[in-house]
Order: sequence, then C-alpha cells, then structure tokens
Amino acid sequence: MTDSEIRDILLTTRRIAVVGASDRPDRPSHGVSGFLVDRGYDVTPVNPGIAGRALHGATTVAALAEAAPLDMVDVFRRSEDAGAVVDEAIRLGARSVWLQLGVRDAAAGERARAAGLRYVEDRCPVIEWRRLGLPRRIG
Repeated sequence: MTDSEIRDILLTTRRIAVVGASDRPDRPSHGVSGFLVDRGYDVTPVNPGIAGRALHGATTVAALAEAAPLDMVDVFRRSEDAGAVVDEAIRLGARSVWLQLGVRDAAAGERARAAGLRYVEDRCPVIEWRRLGLPRRIG
C-alpha cells in the first residue's frame, strides 16, 4: 500500500475491532489498543479469554461479530489463523483489515481485496501513524 492509502485508512476509520487484544501491559496488542483509543478511535477488544473485562475503557467481547458494526479489523493472531478472521471481517462488512507485524496471508488478502476491503499486512498502525506524522487525535 502507498503512504496515501495508509494515511487514508488511518484518518477515515472510526471503529476498530482489535482481534487478539490482551489485558497484559507487556503485550503489543495492549499497547496498540491504548494508542488507538488515545487517538480517538472507538476500539472494541476481541478475545474470548478475557471477554467481559475492561480494556482501555471498553468491554472486551468474545467474538468479532460482537464488535460490529466496524470499520477496521486489526489482527493480532498468527498468520495461519488470520484467514478466518479476514473472512469474518468480510462477512461483517468491515472496510479494512490490518494484519500486524509478522502476520501475512496472501490468500486472505486476495479474498479481502476481491470483496472490496482495503488490506494491510505485516505493518503496525502505531508505527505507520508516527512515520507519517499524523495528528495527535483524529476525533
């Protein structure tokens, strides 16, 4: 994706589901979720193991469907598990899917793009936000 496309995703997205969210402060998904909340996004953490717990002011849900409607699905799962999350994001009508650093699935990317979703893989929105010099808050 071009810088312009990444910038557009980050600045037009409002509702994000973070799949694989963690309540452990040492986990990347915890830090990224907090960063996104601080930037004004409506973030719904998704993790069946901590469903019902508060994370950065939001209640964690067990399944992606419970986070709908949503704009973006941010995926903190292994590459081999990402395709099922992408398929669910397509089914739920997400506008974009973002696979975190180290997470890749070319076939899932093809399915997402064919369904009209913007697809980012092996990148972190925090890193991209800072690299692009985006404003402190979006909302």
